[in-house]
Amino acid sequence: MGIKTYNPYTPSRRHMTGSDFAEITKKEPEKALLVSLNKNAGRNNQGKITVRHRGGGSRRKYRIIDFKRRKDGIPATVIGIEYDANRTANIALICYADGEKAYILAPQGLKDGMKVMNGPEAEVRVGNCLPLSEIPVGTQIHNIELHPGKGGQMVRSAGNSAQLMAKEGKYATLRLPSGEMRMVPLNCRATIGVVGNAEHNLINIGKAGRKRHMGIRPTVRGSVMNPNDHPHGGGEGKTGIGRPGPSTPWGKPALGLKTRKKNKQSNKLIVRRRDGKTFK
Repeated sequence: MGIKTYNPYTPSRRHMTGSDFAEITKKEPEKALLVSLNKNAGRNNQGKITVRHRGGGSRRKYRIIDFKRRKDGIPATVIGIEYDANRTANIALICYADGEKAYILAPQGLKDGMKVMNGPEAEVRVGNCLPLSEIPVGTQIHNIELHPGKGGQMVRSAGNSAQLMAKEGKYATLRLPSGEMRMVPLNCRATIGVVGNAEHNLINIGKAGRKRHMGIRPTVRGSVMNPNDHPHGGGEGKTGIGRPGPSTPWGKPALGLKTRKKNKQSNKLIVRRRDGKTFK
């Protein structure tokens, strides 16, 4: 994938960049694998806003992705690489030997006509999905399960990969993209390779309207609000926030406050946190 620039015929176009979609080989999605995507504008089932700054945006359909990869021993051929409006990574449409079609995350190097396989007997090759027990130490992997049979939950965004560092007892130790070292059961599955579309993070949005197309509404700084709207608000002219540290609109500490529960079950599986410390 490459990054394309635009002629600056408006100020917003001057720094805007986009993907050239060189990896994309199939334009139209598979209709049988599409479902409607209802919008909730950041509201819960009571109609209350639980995620701010959401709303509007282009209409889009959800592509059903096979994160579980449970169809073992049947080879599948890659039909095409597609754009997915719901994620940063591209997706690949595969067709199994028995005729069933499915979408998977497209790793770097996956091309039309290549074969992919699932299961313990599959080769260690880009796009194949195997249990961690069958993957050699040092391999780059993505779409990793946390619980056997649940489907991939970790390392699914564009350009990311984890590395299998060790296997001991019932667990494999992985180094995640954040730098965290974590243990995962050996019978969990993962896909070989690095997630494609790696230059996605280099794209410059360029203008506010493009952000609105993504369904993201404007954010206003607390310091320009009134004191009844935000703890940072009020004062004549530019003033400090008037408290020891930055706060959320509801007065809770912001920027750096650790919110992870001290007694969370999975703490014992984290060998080293991303800040280099360990759980006690």
